[in-house]
Amino acid sequence: MRYQETDRMGIVYHANYLSYFELGRVEWLRNKGLDYARLEDSGVLLPVVNVSISYKAPARYDQLLSVETELVKIGGASLVFQNKIYDENKRLLVEGAVTLVATDFSSFKPIKIPASLLSLIQK
Repeated sequence: MRYQETDRMGIVYHANYLSYFELGRVEWLRNKGLDYARLEDSGVLLPVVNVSISYKAPARYDQLLSVETELVKIGGASLVFQNKIYDENKRLLVEGAVTLVATDFSSFKPIKIPASLLSLIQK
């Protein structure tokens, strides 16, 4: 945990967990062979449309955290990722879900998840 991610009490600021969730998603997609920048270059965006977070215990300055990310639902245009963040003792600190919607880069309107993306994430 970096100092700038904490508040005056040395506890991770609550909104920073969204960045950790994003790191987990990007790495999950990369491990499936999806380069997020290439997806965007192809005209497909995956904006976040919904987030839920449950805080179980605080993460503190200089703790080592691990982020667990799992794709739990695939809709026609949406993906739902479940995230869990643990400390170095494997204690659950935060869990949450993030919903993304496939969106056309030009119109910003929802689109069906492209078959090429589906084939990668369903591996």
